[in-house]
Amino acid sequence: MSDLTNSLETTSQNPQLQEAAPSTSDKLGLTNPAFWYSGGFIALFVVLALFDGQVLSSLVNTGFAWSVAVFGPFWQVLLLLTFLIGLALAAGRTGRVILGGVDTPELPNFRWMSILFCTLLAGGGVFWAAAEPIAHFVNAPPVYAATDDIQQLAINALSQSFMHWGFLAWAIVGSLTTIVVMHLHYDKGLPLKPRSLLYPVLGERALYGHTGALIDACCIIAVAAGTIGPIGFLGLQISYALNELFNVPDGFTTQMIIVLFAIALYTLSALSGLNRGMQMISRYNVILAAGLMIYILIFGPTNFIFNGYIQGVGTMIDNFIPMATYRGDEGWLSGWTVFFWGWFLGYGPMMAIFIARISRGRSIRQLICTISLVAPLVTCFWFTIIGGSGLAFEIANPGSVSAAFEGFNLPGALFAITQQFPMPILISILFIVLTTVFIVTTGDSMTYTISVVISGETEPNAIIRTFWGVMMGVTAIILISLGEGGISALQSFIVITAVPVSFILLPSLWNAPQIAMKMAKEQGFD
Repeated sequence: MSDLTNSLETTSQNPQLQEAAPSTSDKLGLTNPAFWYSGGFIALFVVLALFDGQVLSSLVNTGFAWSVAVFGPFWQVLLLLTFLIGLALAAGRTGRVILGGVDTPELPNFRWMSILFCTLLAGGGVFWAAAEPIAHFVNAPPVYAATDDIQQLAINALSQSFMHWGFLAWAIVGSLTTIVVMHLHYDKGLPLKPRSLLYPVLGERALYGHTGALIDACCIIAVAAGTIGPIGFLGLQISYALNELFNVPDGFTTQMIIVLFAIALYTLSALSGLNRGMQMISRYNVILAAGLMIYILIFGPTNFIFNGYIQGVGTMIDNFIPMATYRGDEGWLSGWTVFFWGWFLGYGPMMAIFIARISRGRSIRQLICTISLVAPLVTCFWFTIIGGSGLAFEIANPGSVSAAFEGFNLPGALFAITQQFPMPILISILFIVLTTVFIVTTGDSMTYTISVVISGETEPNAIIRTFWGVMMGVTAIILISLGEGGISALQSFIVITAVPVSFILLPSLWNAPQIAMKMAKEQGFD
């Protein structure tokens, strides 16, 4: 504890350890090796996909299998400890600590929470909400005993979905790591970059030279892959939906137009900054989501939704540790739990930076409770609204949703559900809009965050924001042009990137409590 404190104080007091005023080249990121490492690696991935997709798929599949087999148990423990330690910090005297070096929050509560929800939930908030419950209903998760009780099957399916998109998923993308980043950046003057997370472990080596650049590059590659994938799937899924609803040709041209539209939206939003486009889009998207929730509650299976949510959350809590630590079927885990954990881990450091940027003036208790408790419970209710409705329709009319989902057709499951409500065309269109804006919000927030890391500026210039926004979208278009295999390879690659990123997140398990206790003493909460 004392070594960490003394080292941080030395850094904050020594001007030679602070970053010099950036030049134009610095602002564009051209002098940052992380730019060339990350950009070069992504370019190599795309070139290999174009040159020989089969070789790429073979390499990715081998790396994926190795990653989930070797690191899956570690990831499960890492996520569980992150959640539990965060709760302990929020519950104790450390929960009163104010982060960010200012006394009052910079963003109002509703705007702050809107940005958090839209950014972190991303595209999974619609298509996975429809598809995952029905997937677990058709093929019951192995952690649950076999049963002929169809209602219990539905509850178990919701419970498993809640596990994947609930407490642990949210905690890893912005609880302990955000505490560390906010203290080191706002109080100690360290750069707003992933490398700062390893400063307490590596010292100055983490901040400068190729070590720091490699740390940043690993996190940029992970989050770029995690963003490019949903952008590509947006094109595939919306194209499918337009074909189903309006007979628009479901081909590459339609998919490309959709992705180009998304690129334009999230790049313009990122250029407008945190205080304009991002806040406005997030706010209206939350209002649209709330409106759809109310509509479904009125015209949908209301009793099943409320009962399913209460029982599903209760079942998840009752089986929380067994589900979090389940290792009985590694094949199932690699397709579900460990896959999701790898995906969310990849976002961890960059999301911590983004949350740190919008959360100045928040207490540790506010931060942890919102991200690790409130947001997951709202997410679970959202999953019950969509996926629970699908389960109710499937129970009442077997095959009405599962048949459309056959072959793991995510948009098929969603539109099989929306078609069973009054005004099905309108509701389907609104869900398309909602999904698009969710992914646009993630795209603009990650474009902004990557630009911050590369340029070293909290308000990166327009050129670098535009470059990263367009680059991610164009990469998605190239991979779409190769067929679904290109995007699928990238999705599997996301899990591989979680291997180095998980070790960048690991020290937060002990650094966040140390920092929280130190700040509690400084702020008079001892």
